[in-house]
Amino acid sequence: MTGRQVKDVVFVDGARTPFGKAAKGMYAETRADDLIVAVIRELVRRHPELPAERIDEVAIAATTQIGDQGLTIGRVATLLAGLPKSVPGYAIDRMCAGGMTAVTTVAGSIAFGAYDVAIAGGVEHMGRHPMGESADPNPRFLSDKLVDLSALSMGATAENLHDRFPQLTRERSDRYALRSQEKVAKAYAEGKIQPDLVPVATRSAESGWGLAVKDEPPRPGTTLADLAGLKTPFRPHGRVTAGNAAGLNDGATACILASAEAAAELGLPAKMRLVGYGFAGVDPEVMGVGPIPSTERAFRSTGLSIDDIGLFELNEAFAVQVLAFLDHYGIDDDDPRVNPYGGAIALGHPLASSGVRLMTQLARQFAEHPQVRYGLTAMCVGFGQGGSVIWENPHYDNGGNA
Repeated sequence: MTGRQVKDVVFVDGARTPFGKAAKGMYAETRADDLIVAVIRELVRRHPELPAERIDEVAIAATTQIGDQGLTIGRVATLLAGLPKSVPGYAIDRMCAGGMTAVTTVAGSIAFGAYDVAIAGGVEHMGRHPMGESADPNPRFLSDKLVDLSALSMGATAENLHDRFPQLTRERSDRYALRSQEKVAKAYAEGKIQPDLVPVATRSAESGWGLAVKDEPPRPGTTLADLAGLKTPFRPHGRVTAGNAAGLNDGATACILASAEAAAELGLPAKMRLVGYGFAGVDPEVMGVGPIPSTERAFRSTGLSIDDIGLFELNEAFAVQVLAFLDHYGIDDDDPRVNPYGGAIALGHPLASSGVRLMTQLARQFAEHPQVRYGLTAMCVGFGQGGSVIWENPHYDNGGNA
């Protein structure tokens, strides 16, 4: 048997569409596959040093794989984007962590030596395909008491998390949500989000043709009083609201991954190096704690610890989920290392696409913070999972004390 040496995997570049609102938002009449195609085309355009025929694989995630998110969307997007027909593609699903799993899956293939360069990403058009559309949960989940009924509602699981950790109050969640809105507004004002966005042509019967150039979900000017007045749709007198949770959104993300050798050969930038990752399962009724055991698994495989992490990109499916993670590791709610540009509460969370947004933003923050060596992207996953990926900053400079 031939011995193989594991190869270093680097994150070359990432991009995304602006995120839209699912309910009659700017992508209401835009196809899901056209969203991911726009991102793939833009990545290829940004990197003329990468011959299209050198792309070995395209892995695209979608949670609801029907309609214009079906038909093995990774392959469909490859053809529609104009890549050579020799470039294969496939679809993948791990609900909210679909894009994250697309990255770790193709990264494993690159590390093994099967591929040199790959594209990974995700798309979710929740306006066309609501979460759970056409799903048929096995009745044994409930009849055999394998899960509680609340496990089938992500909002209900967030309420359960509040129950489990009483110190995670609605007031803390609202304050965290407000900071997310404020950080997104600041990042936009400073031009830090716009470089990652791919303009998308839109059309509606009412207003005709348009161009999506910025995220639709942010609510600038939000106040604590506004948040305190919102209803709790998942439970009477509950704590989860539309203000301290991510909305229902449409959007697509993608990134280029390569072996370090191939990147050097082709002259591709290496914005991050993959260090390790972990996925873990938890009780579906409290799926929001998932990033804790998945992060611990990533630490075990890499030999790192929470003290080594200098930047965090945590998906804000619900404020309470992020707060549970921060409390577990003794990190302050307003720690500047956490989501410096804001997160999904303000920007939106188009399910399978969000993992790559976290990575793309972390890569940009690495360039701004050469004193930081390691960063973490992590997220909870529907039906009781968590995913975590650790990255190394190639710009790291510890003051000459290497």
